[in-house]
Amino acid sequence: MTTKTVSDTRAAVIESRDQLIARFASGEKPAERWRIGTEHEKFVYATSDHHAPAWDEPGGIRDLLHALEPHGWRPVEEGGKIIALTGADGSVSLEPAGQFELSGAPLENLHQTCAETGRHLAQVKEAGEKLGIGFLGLGMWPDKTRAELPIMPKGRYAIMLRHMPRVGTMGLDMMLRTCTIQVNLDYASEADMVKKFRVGLALQPLATALFANSPFTEGKPNGFLSYRSHIWSDTDPARTGMLPFVFEDGFGYERYADYMLDVPMYFAYREGRYIDAAGLSFRDFLRGELSVLPGEKPTIEDWDDHLSTAFPEVRLKTFLEMRGADGGPWNRICALPAFWVGLLYDGVALDAAWDVVKHWTLEQRQALRDAVPKLGLSAPIPGGGQLRDIAGMVLDIAHGGLKARARLSGAGEDETGFLEPLREIVRAGKVPAERLLDLYHGAWGGDVSHVYGDASF
Repeated sequence: MTTKTVSDTRAAVIESRDQLIARFASGEKPAERWRIGTEHEKFVYATSDHHAPAWDEPGGIRDLLHALEPHGWRPVEEGGKIIALTGADGSVSLEPAGQFELSGAPLENLHQTCAETGRHLAQVKEAGEKLGIGFLGLGMWPDKTRAELPIMPKGRYAIMLRHMPRVGTMGLDMMLRTCTIQVNLDYASEADMVKKFRVGLALQPLATALFANSPFTEGKPNGFLSYRSHIWSDTDPARTGMLPFVFEDGFGYERYADYMLDVPMYFAYREGRYIDAAGLSFRDFLRGELSVLPGEKPTIEDWDDHLSTAFPEVRLKTFLEMRGADGGPWNRICALPAFWVGLLYDGVALDAAWDVVKHWTLEQRQALRDAVPKLGLSAPIPGGGQLRDIAGMVLDIAHGGLKARARLSGAGEDETGFLEPLREIVRAGKVPAERLLDLYHGAWGGDVSHVYGDASF
């Protein structure tokens, strides 16, 4: 989630709805300027007893952040407490219970993305070894109750923790017990955004299946392959889901702006402080009638903050975010952007991917999304068969898109090799969660604590 640093007092005040719509248009870039931004989270645990460290305990999250500063990271504070880092590789931030996230820099190719990921993991591993800390690559805490988890000292999270139980049963689980991998991608025009958004939403369940990696809750199998994905089904219906309107005729920036105006607010940020606006209307804010800031109108910065508080399967800001994947190990962190870049950054591949899904109805897309958390690649697809039946074909399309990009490493290799972990999953017919369940019922002897050996970075 977004980490604020300071309010921009010079940000333009919004005087009309047109400015909201124009914000999306400001993200348009020609293809040669398209970039790849990869975000990935991991669980932090003490190697001594596997507890989740608090922010302020000796050898805890605060010390971990400070331990990265010698690598060129600069501290970001909120209320006098370090809560993030910024540097050449983007930013390091904290999820609500201390999940450790790298929000990578916008990069030109996947070779750079994977090198960035490798640098980050080497740095945190070095710091962790000194502090007695390890890192776990899963989509959900396999053994922790909510009560066992710490809360990070961020004002935004305090507001969300209060609000989540009002609107769903699993919002606190989303905040405290899950990790994800995401990729942020550019668009050239409104029409390009629309096509990428539609393909991204329709094929997001395939990404969820390929990366499904959260089969345990509180030490036992939970009946799901991606429990993280299931959690989103009852987090907050006003700001989650498959966004059926994206597939309606006439969809574009204006329609998404209207959707976001209907999403209730969480907060406003003023002079380094989060002001609780949970449940209030951004439309009232536009009129200068927000009860917690009477007489004030929002700035573009407020609109950007508000855009970050919706959590659909694909999210629009001034770029598109693909949000369907569970957290996982290094090679899958590199594989997720490869999957989406291959499908969305080459025109031929994008057309081919759209051909796969364009005849699916709203009900069929939703049914697939609902089935995948439990069934993974065995989920039924429109027209008959299972998701596994199109997985290889979609990976072939992504492979073709990466091949056409022809972005070579120093060794002369293109980007297609980053798809190999996904190819292996399709060949084996088992998603990561199914492999973990095989271990649980076999070599682990029903003891999920073995995951700290087998799923750690």
